[in-house]
Amino acid sequence: MAVDDAVIRALAVGPDSSRDERTIEITTLGRRSGIPRRNEIWLHRVDGRWYLTGMPVPRSWYANLRANPRFMVHLKYRVTADLPATAVPVDEQTRRRVISAVLDLQNRADVAARVGQRQSFDVWFARSPLVEIVFDDEQLRAASSARFE
Repeated sequence: MAVDDAVIRALAVGPDSSRDERTIEITTLGRRSGIPRRNEIWLHRVDGRWYLTGMPVPRSWYANLRANPRFMVHLKYRVTADLPATAVPVDEQTRRRVISAVLDLQNRADVAARVGQRQSFDVWFARSPLVEIVFDDEQLRAASSARFE
């Protein structure tokens, strides 16, 4: 698959990106059933890398990715694309940076209104699912490194 500029722009989410811009879908394989499961989730970009995380509660998508790290990212805002990827665990230092960046989004009015009460860093750090997305496409990884890091 040749990655075009529209896909690269769609993946260039940042702190000022809208909810729609960061909303994607992922398809994982069920850890027990092996059946494809599709979930809507927010894409996060920190220090030029892409991540998936969520509230500090058990998440089926995370359990599925731990069992089967290969998955599909579905872009759906301004561009439609299906991008094969692998979920990669993160180290503690990366986890700290990413969770901090994600929680900083709660300072935005549009996000704060949905969240209600600000979430605790300690709880998120200890219990939130978090994986790095590594896309299969070499052109996408190279374009990302060259443009956004």
